[in-house]
Amino acid sequence: MLDNMPCQICGDIAKPLDVVDFNKCCEERRGLFLRFSGIAVYYYFCSQCGFCFAPDFRKWSDVEFSKYIYNQDYVQVDPDYVEARPKSNAALLVHHFKAHKDRIRHLDFGSGSGLLSRILQTLNWKSNSYDPFAHNTNQINGSDKFNLITAYEVFEHVSDVNGLMAQLFEFMEPGGMILVSTLLSDGYIFPHQRLAWWYASPRNGHISLFSKNSLEVLSKNHGFSIKSVSPGLHVLYREKMPDWGMRLFS
Repeated sequence: MLDNMPCQICGDIAKPLDVVDFNKCCEERRGLFLRFSGIAVYYYFCSQCGFCFAPDFRKWSDVEFSKYIYNQDYVQVDPDYVEARPKSNAALLVHHFKAHKDRIRHLDFGSGSGLLSRILQTLNWKSNSYDPFAHNTNQINGSDKFNLITAYEVFEHVSDVNGLMAQLFEFMEPGGMILVSTLLSDGYIFPHQRLAWWYASPRNGHISLFSKNSLEVLSKNHGFSIKSVSPGLHVLYREKMPDWGMRLFS
């Protein structure tokens, strides 16, 4: 029998929710079903804040993530990762913020190949990229600060969400903001029900799944306010959102 464990966001009790095969992937919604791996992945759920997570991945090293998830086959389970998503995200930033690009120092955190930053650089943006699993694309050092940090499809991939928040805080310039994309689980994950949501896919590295409440609690715990643009796009800021950041809501 599996033991309960504390929720790393609110500290309440998280209970075992369901078990899925390691090869469950996001592309199942488009008809791609990988062969069963036979490796069980257990997800836990906190009824207090709504956070759902797979705790076994907390034991993994970066080498294991690179070997078993972010390997040469990753593109099969996330084809948009290579080109479509970086181009779309770059277009969104240009659409909303091009008039303010001279005021913006941008970091794409969890950047993959760094394509988004390269696109912005060709448009004379001050943009840098960082990804813990793509060291050859990193363009920053520990003392660099940014007033716009994008974390597209990052939060769901991280086992230590408090460590992630601390790292983002270190990179953020006072008065800046963080643009986060992750789908909220409200309406998709429930206690005492099977975990059928397509986004809950360990082969994609989706090991931390946030409800609206859990993302708000996590943000508050680290001194951030949060405002959602949509169920999949959120702005984190401290005392005040930059004036140019409000363009996302106009």
